[in-house]
Amino acid sequence: MFLPENELDAGSVVLVPLQQEHTDDLAEAVCDGKLWDLWFTSVPKPESINAYISLALQQQKDGLSQPFAVVNKLNGKVIGSTRFCNLDSKNKRVEIGYTWYAKSYQRSSVNTECKLALLKQAFEVLDVIAVEFRTHWHNLESRKAIARLGAKQDGVLRQHQGLPDGSFRDTVVFSIIDSEWAAVKNNLTYKLASYRQ
Repeated sequence: MFLPENELDAGSVVLVPLQQEHTDDLAEAVCDGKLWDLWFTSVPKPESINAYISLALQQQKDGLSQPFAVVNKLNGKVIGSTRFCNLDSKNKRVEIGYTWYAKSYQRSSVNTECKLALLKQAFEVLDVIAVEFRTHWHNLESRKAIARLGAKQDGVLRQHQGLPDGSFRDTVVFSIIDSEWAAVKNNLTYKLASYRQ
């Protein structure tokens, strides 16, 4: 499986391949809401955006991910980031993760638009059989948002990852499988139509 480095049109936003030149814009976006203050997320601090992008680009070079900057079409501003990650070519699976948006774009149509574009790419272009989503057990908003997409909870990986503060993350795993894609696509398209009314 090959992750093409192309732009994905997502309605009011476009997902463009992440580049080092997005550093300043992402640093500005992450300050909208001080997103790094949420202890259960991995949103970078402004001063660590450069390292965040460098790691994402290295994982891309290694064939493990395809990171994107999320750009508002109206003003050309970068408002967040997302990516395909944990590519498993053998088993035709990919994860959508590392997703965050500036606070002023949360609870808008942006997340639904981005996820619809990424899921279309995954199921209709990359021909995967499953798309995973993972989040921290304590990130209740993320868990609700993933479930609203139509993903089903597969389980919880207990003490899955050590965190910088010495605690461990219990990771909640969700997925959408290829046989569910048509219904999920219809539902997300319906939700987006209601945003525009």
